[in-house]
Amino acid sequence: MSLLINRYAYHNLERTLVAGKRLYVSPDGKSLPSVTTILDSTKDKTHLKEWRARVGEEQANLITKEASGIGARMHKYLEKYVTTGVWPEAGSNPYAKQAYDMAHIVKNNAVDHMDEIWGSEISLYYPEIYAGTTDIICSYNGAPAICDFKQANKMKLREWIQDYFLQLAAYAEAHNKVYNTNIQHGYIFMCSRDMQFKQFEIDSVSYRKYADSWWRRVEHYYNKQN
Repeated sequence: MSLLINRYAYHNLERTLVAGKRLYVSPDGKSLPSVTTILDSTKDKTHLKEWRARVGEEQANLITKEASGIGARMHKYLEKYVTTGVWPEAGSNPYAKQAYDMAHIVKNNAVDHMDEIWGSEISLYYPEIYAGTTDIICSYNGAPAICDFKQANKMKLREWIQDYFLQLAAYAEAHNKVYNTNIQHGYIFMCSRDMQFKQFEIDSVSYRKYADSWWRRVEHYYNKQN
């Protein structure tokens, strides 16, 4: 039985890729850039370029592809659990098994402690400006929240993942606009490949700071398009 409670009538937005940019088509027919496209286009990539130069392009591409694959599998296991209420079987190859174990840790430490789950893999949009997909919309620790699952090759420090918090704020701003809510909490549930788990939170005190930073990135993005 699904763990979802249908509190909101969420839209299923069509997605498309144009010139390497992920676009969503909003209900009014507008093509909108994704949250990740905006963040990627406006972030400082100095450290990323230095890392790629240090390890070499071929090795960097291999590491990135492997991490992306494990992260996608981890998300699929968690999505299936939330939408069916049944914990899935593990895949047969080593990467699938690792993703399965990571997903199980996130399930035990986060998903199973949510008060209510209102949506899984939900498309959200801020009219005429941006759109994106968040992993979980729920009530957690007694407050409505946007939640994202993240895998990491090694556990990260909070100061390294500021763009993750901007993602949460972006999704909350869109939800609040379209569904007339007041979400001011967000969580990143991270599991590393050595099976460490960590929860990172945006609370009602820090939310406005991240929301303001997000809107500055949006302004920067659109200024670059002109």
